[in-house]
Amino acid sequence: MSTATEPPRRTSRWRWLLPALLLIAWLVAAGGGGPFAGKLSEVASTDASSFLPASAESTRADELYAQFNESEFIPAIVVAEREGGITDQDLAFLATESAGPPPIPSEDGAAAQMIVPLDASGEVQDSVEELRTALEAAPEGLTVYVTGPAGQAADLSSAFGGIDGLLLLVAGGVVLVILVVVYRSPILPFVVILSALFALALASLLVYVLADAGAIALNGQSQGIMFILVFGAATDYALLLVSRYREELRLQQDKYAAMRSALRGSIEPISASAGTVILGVLCLLLSDLNSNRGLGPVAAIGIATSFLASVTFLPAALVLLGRAAFWPTRPRYDANADVNDMQQSHKLWGRVAAFVGSKPRPIWIVCSLVLVAFAVLAPQFKASGVASSDVFLLQTDSKSGQEVLGEHFDAGTGSPSIVVAREGSLDGVLRAAEGVEGVTTVQPVPGPDGAPRVVDGLVAVQATLSDPADSLAAEQTVERLREAVHAVPGSEALVGGPTAVDLDTKDTATRDRTVIIPAVTLVVLLVLIVLLRALVAPILLMITVIVSFAATLGVSSLLFNHVFGFPGADPVVPLFGFVFLVALGIDYNIFLMTRVREETKKVGTRAGTLRALTVTGGVITSAGVVLAATFSALAVIPLLFLAQLAFIVAFGVLLDALLVRSLVVPALTIDIGKKVWWPSRLARTEPSEPDAPADVATAGTPRS
Repeated sequence: MSTATEPPRRTSRWRWLLPALLLIAWLVAAGGGGPFAGKLSEVASTDASSFLPASAESTRADELYAQFNESEFIPAIVVAEREGGITDQDLAFLATESAGPPPIPSEDGAAAQMIVPLDASGEVQDSVEELRTALEAAPEGLTVYVTGPAGQAADLSSAFGGIDGLLLLVAGGVVLVILVVVYRSPILPFVVILSALFALALASLLVYVLADAGAIALNGQSQGIMFILVFGAATDYALLLVSRYREELRLQQDKYAAMRSALRGSIEPISASAGTVILGVLCLLLSDLNSNRGLGPVAAIGIATSFLASVTFLPAALVLLGRAAFWPTRPRYDANADVNDMQQSHKLWGRVAAFVGSKPRPIWIVCSLVLVAFAVLAPQFKASGVASSDVFLLQTDSKSGQEVLGEHFDAGTGSPSIVVAREGSLDGVLRAAEGVEGVTTVQPVPGPDGAPRVVDGLVAVQATLSDPADSLAAEQTVERLREAVHAVPGSEALVGGPTAVDLDTKDTATRDRTVIIPAVTLVVLLVLIVLLRALVAPILLMITVIVSFAATLGVSSLLFNHVFGFPGADPVVPLFGFVFLVALGIDYNIFLMTRVREETKKVGTRAGTLRALTVTGGVITSAGVVLAATFSALAVIPLLFLAQLAFIVAFGVLLDALLVRSLVVPALTIDIGKKVWWPSRLARTEPSEPDAPADVATAGTPRS
C-alpha cells in the first residue's frame, strides 16, 4: 500500500484523457448492447427436449417419431368441468371454439377433454393464448383450462416474460438501497449501478450473438442467472476497489496516484475472484444437458464483462470524480495518516478481530461444530425431481387443468409415451407394453389405410399412461415400459415422449453432479494454490467452503421440507448451488487471504490476519449482503427451481461472509500460524510478529 511519504510523480495536464476515453468507449458499448438485454428472450428456448443430449433415448426416439407425423405439432389439452355434469351445449361450444376436434366426455359425465394440435414451429405461447381467449366465452358454470405440453410451455414462457424488466428492477433497486446505506453517499451508488448496467449491456450483446448463431443454448433460467451474476459480481468488485480507493485518498493527496495504488492493491483479488467464477461455471461444459452446457459460457461472459467494467469504467469514473464521488463524507488527505489510522476507523471489525485474536482455537472449533451439525442434515435434501406442473409456485392454467384431467380421465391422455421399434417386432412390442403396470392403452400409429404405418422399416406405438405425464409415477412407468420393450427380441425399441424427456433430463442431471462437482472443486483449489503460493491455506479454505455448502443444504432441507412444503427439487438445484456457492463463496476468502498474505509479509501471520480482518471486514460483509440480496431477486420469478436456487445461494453466501470468512478462517489461520503458508517462503521467513496487542488497531504496527 502507498503511504504519504511516497515521492511525488510527475504530473500531467492530460491525465484525464485516458479515463475520459474509457468512459466514451463504455457509453458506446452500452448504447449498442443495451437493447439486446430485452431481446434475449427471442433467442431463448423453453423446449425441454432441446436441452437433452443427442445420446438420450428420448431424443433419438422423438427424432424417429417425427417421421410418422405430417407436420410438427405440440398437443394442447383442453379440459372442461361442470359441477352438475357436462351438457350438450358445453360439448357444442368446446367443439366450435377448439377448431373442430371432438370433445371426449369423462365416464362420470362431469368433464370433457379435447386434444388440440398446435404448430410447434410457430409461437406456442401466442397460439395457446389465442385458444384460451376463445374459450373465455364458455357457458356459465363451465370451467375450461388449457393444459398438456403446449399449455405448460406457454405458462413457462409467461413466467419468464418479464425477466428482462422485473428482475432488473428488483435487483437494481435492492443493490441501490444497500449501497446508499453502505456508502452514505447519493453519488457513488449510482456510479456502481451504472458500472453493472454497462457490464450487463455488453454481456447481453455477446450472448445474443452467440445464441442467435446457435453456438450456445440459452433459456430463461440462464438468462435470469446471468442478470443476477452481473449485478452481484460487478457490485462486489466495485466494493473492493472503492474501499481501497477511499483508503488511498486518505494516504495520498493526488487522486490519480491514489487510484493507481488502489488498482495495484485490488487487481489481484478481483482478478482471482473473476477467474475462479469463470473457470467454475465453465465446468458446466462437462454437462450432458444442453441447458447446463449453455449456462456455462453465458455465466462466464457475464462475469468477464463485470470484471472488465470494474477495472476500466469504474476506475475511470472514480478518478474523474475524485473525492467528490464520496460526498458528503469525502475522505480527507492526512499527511500523517498510516495503515493503523485506517484500522482505527474500522472500530466494529477491530473488535471482531480482537475477539478472534483472543481465543482463536475455541472459536473455530465451536463454529465448525455448528456447521457440521447442519451439514449432517444435507442427505435429507430431496433432489430426485418434481412433476412439471409443480415447477410453478403460483396456480397456473395448465397446473389447474392437469389436476382436473387427473380427476376425471386417465391422466396421461394427450401426452402418450412413444415406442419406436422394428416393423417385425410390432406384435411383441404391443404385448410387452400392454403388460406394463401404469399403461392403460396401447395402439400403433395408423397410416392412411388404417393399418400400422411403416416408415423405413420402423413402426411407432402410442402408450397412454394412467398417471399425469409430468408426474414421478409416470416416470416410473416409463422405466418399466423401457425394460419391457427392450427385452423384445429384434425390436431395437426406443421409448420417447414428454415423460421420457423429463426422465432422461433428471437422470442426466444426476450424472452431471458426479462429474461437475469434483471438477469445480479441483479447479477452484488450483486457483487458490496459484494465488496464495501455498498448499495448506488453499486446502483449508476449500474444506471450509465445502462444509459451508453442506450446512447450507442441511438448512435448506429443513426449510424446504417442513416450512415451505416444497414437493422436492430438481437434481440440478444442488449442482447449481454448489457451482455458485463454491465459486462465489470462495471470493470472500480470496479477498481476505490475499490481504492477509500482503500484511503477513510486513508483520507476520497473526498480526497480518488481524489487520486484514479489521480493514476488509466491512467491505467483504457488504459484498456478501449485496450478492445475497441480488440472488434473492430470482424469487420474483414464480418458479420452484429459481426460488430454491435463490435461497440456497443467498443463505450460503451470507453464511460464508458472516461466519466462515469472519470467524472460522481467520481463527484457523492464527491457530496454525506461519505453517499455513507451507511450502512457500513465508512459512519459514515471515517477519517477527509483535507481542499480542491490547488493541487490535495497533496489531500491525512493526517495532522500531
